[in-house]
Amino acid sequence: MPFQPEPPYTHGQAARTAILLCNLGTPDAPTAPALRRYLGQFLSDRRVVEIARPLWWLILHGIILRVRPRKSAAKYASIWTPDGSPLLVWTQKQALLLRGWLGEAGHQVLVRPAMRYGNPSIASQLDALKAEGATRILILPLYPQYSAPTTASVFDAVYAWAARTRNVPELRFVNHYHDDAGYINALARSIETYWKRNGPPDKLVMSFHGVPKRTLEQGDPYHCESHKTARLLAERLGLHKDDYQITFQSRFGKAQWLEPYTEPTLVQMAQAGVGRVDVICPGFTSDCLETLEEINQEARAAFLKAGGKEFHYIPCLNDDKIWIGALSRIALQHLSGWPTQAPEAAVLADAQAKALAGGAPTGRCPAGH
Repeated sequence: MPFQPEPPYTHGQAARTAILLCNLGTPDAPTAPALRRYLGQFLSDRRVVEIARPLWWLILHGIILRVRPRKSAAKYASIWTPDGSPLLVWTQKQALLLRGWLGEAGHQVLVRPAMRYGNPSIASQLDALKAEGATRILILPLYPQYSAPTTASVFDAVYAWAARTRNVPELRFVNHYHDDAGYINALARSIETYWKRNGPPDKLVMSFHGVPKRTLEQGDPYHCESHKTARLLAERLGLHKDDYQITFQSRFGKAQWLEPYTEPTLVQMAQAGVGRVDVICPGFTSDCLETLEEINQEARAAFLKAGGKEFHYIPCLNDDKIWIGALSRIALQHLSGWPTQAPEAAVLADAQAKALAGGAPTGRCPAGH
């Protein structure tokens, strides 16, 4: 396999430090053709579907991609914004705010958003960072809880890009931050702010994205990390065990997934006389189809139809200032030891250090290019 051509560097170009902020992905438009492309890429990932390839290929191309794109397109259309997919809009904004926060703190770090599936792709954004002079890149997934189908899949895409790259930059990876104090505080503050305006519910439901149960049995830490996030958040809010419920959403297929399932649990609550529920999705840092349509539309309708009186959805962290500050501190923790000065300052400091040592600036190669 040939390596990709390198960008036109000059040997004296100052090295840059960068962050690639990664989210799951989104179709380019709320249309059946766009969903077919997106779902084809997403559901072809071996991390996402661990079924024998020949069998899964027949199911995917013979059934799913013939039926599901039109249904999914209608769901996406119900939450699409004038600026595009909510997930992409929020991820782009988070990347912009992250770079701004770091800049105000004195760290000149490049930040680009990327999608594991769809656009902008991880490979294209890594190419762009290299073209901007990035030689050190932190891969920061927007998944607080580690899971192989999400976090590890992002890493797979980075490794695949590196395997085609001649001059691979230094790479670091953030596995998880499910118990980070800043992240927990951001979630708690968002809930407290909502309750200050709307009052508390009868029950708080913390709905995490589901994964097949066998992933837990095979050693995936996602279930445990989700429960730890929920426990820490409940403690931070001063909640008792009867005040909240952990659930898992977004089942796919007939296999058993992590339980309890979100929508059936909400129906049971309504039937048991719970009048008001507030639902938050701590595992999602950006609002998307799974929160805006699956929770705030489908789950809401199911709860109210079953006899519930009030359903409140508490939005994801999105561009919340406390969250961006927490995300910035997570990034800085993992950037530790890498220079984050502005390129001009870095070159000047390098030249001054070499002058004191009696040598040429290290920003240039021995041939003087």
